[in-house]
Amino acid sequence: MSMFSTGILVLTSPLHTLRIAPVLSSAAQLVERTLYVHLHPGLNLGGGGQPRPVFIPPAVDLCSLITRLYSNAADVCAHLDVRVLLTNIHPPSGIGGPFPTPQYLSHSPEVLLTDFPLQDPAQSNQVTQCLQGYAGRCYVCRPGLPSVLLQPQLATPREESKAGPKEPIEERKPLETYPDVVVGGTFDRLHGAHKTLLNVSCLLATRRFLIGVCDRGMLKKKVLKELIQPYNVRVEKLHEFLRDVKPSLRVEIVPLDDPLGVSVVDPLLACIVVSEETRKGGEAVNRKRIENGLPALVLHEIHLLKDVHHSETEDEKISSSSLRSRLLGTLLIPPKETPHLPLQPYVIGLTGGSGSGKSSVAKRLEALGAVRIDCDKLGHLVYAPGTAAYHRVVEEFGADILNEDKSINRCALGKKVFGKQERLKALTDIVWPEITLLIKNAISQAREQGKDVCVLDAAVLLEAGWTDVVHEVWVTIIPEEEAVSRITERDGVAPEDAQRRLRSQGSDAQWLEHANVVLSTMWEPEVTRKQVLKAWNLLQKRMQQRQAAQ
Repeated sequence: MSMFSTGILVLTSPLHTLRIAPVLSSAAQLVERTLYVHLHPGLNLGGGGQPRPVFIPPAVDLCSLITRLYSNAADVCAHLDVRVLLTNIHPPSGIGGPFPTPQYLSHSPEVLLTDFPLQDPAQSNQVTQCLQGYAGRCYVCRPGLPSVLLQPQLATPREESKAGPKEPIEERKPLETYPDVVVGGTFDRLHGAHKTLLNVSCLLATRRFLIGVCDRGMLKKKVLKELIQPYNVRVEKLHEFLRDVKPSLRVEIVPLDDPLGVSVVDPLLACIVVSEETRKGGEAVNRKRIENGLPALVLHEIHLLKDVHHSETEDEKISSSSLRSRLLGTLLIPPKETPHLPLQPYVIGLTGGSGSGKSSVAKRLEALGAVRIDCDKLGHLVYAPGTAAYHRVVEEFGADILNEDKSINRCALGKKVFGKQERLKALTDIVWPEITLLIKNAISQAREQGKDVCVLDAAVLLEAGWTDVVHEVWVTIIPEEEAVSRITERDGVAPEDAQRRLRSQGSDAQWLEHANVVLSTMWEPEVTRKQVLKAWNLLQKRMQQRQAAQ
């Protein structure tokens, strides 16, 4: 059956009998991007009449169900953006149904799905018509959407074990709610644990939902902080998710620049949602609120979600840092169009800061079959006596930069340009064009030898404009403190000098703007080896697809 981009899954099974993993697994065979989940336990789509949406009272067992749902989704359909919709989860009221008008969703549904058990195949058309009518009362859908009655295979005991034990459903006791609820977090690349936190908070909040999103100083110690999405992107993703989940809620999002944030000064707040991991932070918030003469907040604790796919360098729980580490070696942004470059060899421009492990990555790629072009060595060649660049450099900077054997003393030359932008530009205007010619010659030689891949190992790839001769840009990154440690050990310089060197180079942010692929050597060599091999294998697939398209 054809795949749909976005679907709505209407779950009708009673909460205590709902088999989440098999249903999600079946849905994932049909939907490839966004799966909205609408809860209506006991909904009868085969009773003859047209069922209407009703209010479902918020109950404690719904929190357990939401946790199970996102946990199972992370296991069996991690590629899907699953969103549990809560507009109909509300104490019964006399104002009519939960949907006075159909709710708009951020992604237009293309298919309707349900777990409603079909007792008689002859009822199939009636059930699908009821499903279409029901969904149309709840959400804006185009008429005649395809409808699928899922027939999920029950999970085998091994599959159930792999998905983790099913949490016991608690008794249907009412869930205590609060007018104003607060949470805090980084919310980088929303995943199942984030969504559990947000959905439970939406269940608890009846009026306002306040979210503190980590910014600036709160990001300094995060793993692979360089890959964290910009603040405004994370905020927009939160708004979109929450507009879908509970549009009636007033959502306020503020930057979080310290661990406590606005939660210690807002007098209207009544509840803070925490995990086992962040409970101490919630207790710190309450101590500060009491100091400020404000009432303590109710601490509502949710469970962490286990990550069954985690590697040896990743957290056991579902976390943004693990997701960021999985981005390493993958294609983050598509390569630019390069019609002026030959198809072969495919040229990778590899760059990164001092101490980032750029050259070690280049050597690993060379071992896998790439031709390594070391731009630092090419730089030495253009300074050689008798070359055009040699004469121009001596003329520009004077004979006092020469050694006794008439070779250029690069340390003496460096002192004349360090910290002097105009003099540095005068030097690079002479040297870089000559290196460019050597690069192009090296690429041509590789082509003549029938080589498929070249790696341009170049610290100044961006500054020198050598991106014009490469198909992709790969960047190596590590935390600054690790880079300082490596430089001081390798070059025997003081930490202060290492820091000055790093700050005179481009920033990670500048490099990452151009990066198609990002790598990091901050872990053990074996981790780097696997990371580079992953990047290499994915590159081979892209090259094959490119050649097929040509």
